[in-house]
Amino acid sequence: MACQRGSAVSAQAMLAIFRKWYWARKLDAGFLLEGFPATLLHAKVFDEWLETRGEALTACFTADPLSAQPVVAHYRTLGLVMSPAFPTAA
Repeated sequence: MACQRGSAVSAQAMLAIFRKWYWARKLDAGFLLEGFPATLLHAKVFDEWLETRGEALTACFTADPLSAQPVVAHYRTLGLVMSPAFPTAA
């Protein structure tokens, strides 16, 4: 398997891994994901999973809230994009 060798994981393999995890977790268990969804397809599929279980994201964090990346743009349209507040240099 690619993740055991340290090589890139295909979009389909990543969806399969996260699908197994998502549907096995308890409904009331919170979660924090990093690097997923990585593509707009992942984001839309994940949105469908959330809707099917009656769940919703509360926020999506990004270091660049103005990013034009498709996943960031998708969640920005849903009003979920947040950016951590970094202290400014004095």
